[in-house]
Amino acid sequence: MMTKTVNVPAISCGHCVGTIEREVGDLDGVTTVKAEQQNRNVTVSWDPETTDWVVIETLMREINYPPAE
Repeated sequence: MMTKTVNVPAISCGHCVGTIEREVGDLDGVTTVKAEQQNRNVTVSWDPETTDWVVIETLMREINYPPAE
């Protein structure tokens, strides 16, 4: 299992949190997603045998919640 926490400046409300958790959580191999509005962090855990960070980050960019560089 891999886990990564990233800052996502575009998180501004509960809707943002729900969208990120739902969309990223639907990816094959993703086991948990926790988005936090207060500190604008997203923590994702995934199975590296099924997916990788590039796939997760690409989806986050596609749904307009890119991680900070």
